[in-house]
Amino acid sequence: MPIRWVSRCGPSPQFAAWASLRLLVAVLAMALAAPAAAHERGWAHASDAGEGILALWALGVPLAEGDGSGALQAAGSMASAEAAAQALKYTVHETRPDGSNRRSFPSGHASLSFAAATSILERRGPEEGIPALALASFVGLARVEARKHYWYDVLAGAAIGTAGGLLITHPLADKRVAVVPWGDSHGGGALVAVAF
Repeated sequence: MPIRWVSRCGPSPQFAAWASLRLLVAVLAMALAAPAAAHERGWAHASDAGEGILALWALGVPLAEGDGSGALQAAGSMASAEAAAQALKYTVHETRPDGSNRRSFPSGHASLSFAAATSILERRGPEEGIPALALASFVGLARVEARKHYWYDVLAGAAIGTAGGLLITHPLADKRVAVVPWGDSHGGGALVAVAF
């Protein structure tokens, strides 16, 4: 019987979770040590970094392990959550706490981060999902501290992202029913696909 060597490309689940938490602590320490104006910029940069880490984690780890279906589901979860959040932003027109524009509700960072984290939880399990959800929660906190969102903007974004992740991402044994939320500036809804 021939021997096959199987090597894993990409980071291990433990490495991804540990690296995310270490980066989170470092960014949080920098954000808290800064003066007021730099403090808000630090929180904004921290939220951008957290969102990027979660997106790369949700897409990159499955791709590195040859799980194209998982990466596609994560992409669909994040895209649907972001589309729904953007549609609401341009419908509601709420002014941000810092007054910079009228696109505060809901938080797009929170929706994308929670969609990515929920996809990680659904597809890869609680070992990676719990740290991913902790990082997504940090992103939401950072958006409030950066004065880009109110707390209810973040909660709405988290709900949108979580719904997208739960509805589109499935454990390795795929479900027979998929619900895909959608939205634009004229309305929204959901598509339902059933496999027989």
